Amino acid sequence: MADLTAAVTADLPVFDVLGRSSARRERELALPGALRLVQWRNQGGRMDYQRPGHHTLSVYLQGGTDTHLIETPRETGHPGCHCILPAEHESRWNVAGPLRFVHLYLSEASWADRIVRLLDAEPRALTLEQRIFGQDATLAAWAQGVAALDWTHPADRLQADVLTQAALDHLVLQAARPRQRERAGKPAGGLSSVARRRVLAFVDAHLDSSDLSLPRLAAEAHLSEFHFARMFRISLGCSVHDWVATRRLASARELLRATRLPLADIAAACGYANASHLSRAVKAGTGATPGQWRRSSTG
Repeated sequence: MADLTAAVTADLPVFDVLGRSSARRERELALPGALRLVQWRNQGGRMDYQRPGHHTLSVYLQGGTDTHLIETPRETGHPGCHCILPAEHESRWNVAGPLRFVHLYLSEASWADRIVRLLDAEPRALTLEQRIFGQDATLAAWAQGVAALDWTHPADRLQADVLTQAALDHLVLQAARPRQRERAGKPAGGLSSVARRRVLAFVDAHLDSSDLSLPRLAAEAHLSEFHFARMFRISLGCSVHDWVATRRLASARELLRATRLPLADIAAACGYANASHLSRAVKAGTGATPGQWRRSSTG
């Protein structure tokens, strides 16, 4: 297997370097804020990253015990460990065994914008430091959480967005100074009545839309994603994802009761991926199939 040399990979995004290697992309999801989530599988090979021009968060899902930097062959990875690869970093890797991992790619501008919105701080004062085979239960849980989701389903895409935004906020708070972390972490109240009405109305009006994302909802409340998620839970007693799932099910039940629309049309109107996805949600939420619910609710 031919190695990818520094001459070939200089300034290439990490995604492109992996695409030229033996690694195989299993699936990919574009998230709001120019974020890119990719799940990879690799059986072995050499990868060199040189100033990719974007930040990368990498968490190992399976394998990794035969993966190491060329310079430190005795320091290897393992499931649950993570690596942070800043935009200007350089690293040379050898993968000598099976490895499955999740990558999150974000631009330097996205990182800077998150610092401003979360900490109201100067982005240049907070740098994202390189980290190799780090241990962090929050990041490990994030990777397992997004890996367990079906990225083709609207509800699961929203959940992947919520989990990913929280993971990035976690990284920002790690990079922050103690006083900044303390200020950002102070308990917040719930949403104002005006913001609450605006957000809930937006959810109900966009159940069928890909625009139903955490950043979009936070923008409706004029808050950062971090503060919005916390204040939403205080106000509604549940997460954003759980509220949207509840509203989708309520809308589907009403359409089943009041119309004779086919299941595929109801699924599309309520933000479900297809009729099968709708059927599973109705069964889980009511204990009945859509047909049974329709018959019982219409007499």
